[in-house]
Amino acid sequence: MKPLSIACALALGLAFAVTAPAALAEPAQAAASAPAAAPAAPQLHAALRSLWHGHIVTTRDYALAVHAGNKAGEKKAADAVVANAKQIADAVAGFYGKDAGAGLLKLLAGHWGGVKALTDTTKAGNTAGEQKAMDALASNATAIAKFLAGANPNWTEGTLQGALMMHVNDHKTQLDEMMSNAPAAEQAKSWTGMQDHMNMIADALSDGIAKQFPNKAK
Repeated sequence: MKPLSIACALALGLAFAVTAPAALAEPAQAAASAPAAAPAAPQLHAALRSLWHGHIVTTRDYALAVHAGNKAGEKKAADAVVANAKQIADAVAGFYGKDAGAGLLKLLAGHWGGVKALTDTTKAGNTAGEQKAMDALASNATAIAKFLAGANPNWTEGTLQGALMMHVNDHKTQLDEMMSNAPAAEQAKSWTGMQDHMNMIADALSDGIAKQFPNKAK
């Protein structure tokens, strides 16, 4: 299970701003609508997609609890996000070593801190706080892109940054719609788009893993 665990860990580590430049956003949208090629390691692809979905579900659960003023729900969701991050860091440590695991855990903590702050400030209508959180998420995205590109030669920092910015923008859109009580159909459409983007990121990462570790990935 180690190859799958580390692949999932790396995928969730991408969890992470400002609006992505059009040059980055447009290719991402085109890729999302293009016919998908058969994955080189289908089980790896499925594992990555499942874990990515888990990330956005737990952060969404936190946002829903904040919106409802449900303190118990907030704690439960936040604990789930943190527990998942620790499991991912442990997986990385078992594959790349203790230092790598600790490094990823720190990055994941930074991403979650930014998402949490963005959620709380959006709910409070604190525009300055929202911008501060977005700036922190952008900086964190750069750090995560460097970390992942350094771990796998099949990923480039620029491409990863574009994907991370897209992911952060999905968080922002979701929070803006949720906290403003946008129509349910509008929120559902954004949620579907967020899941599609997560799948796209997970698939790109699993392709890189399969190239780096062809025997283990299968």
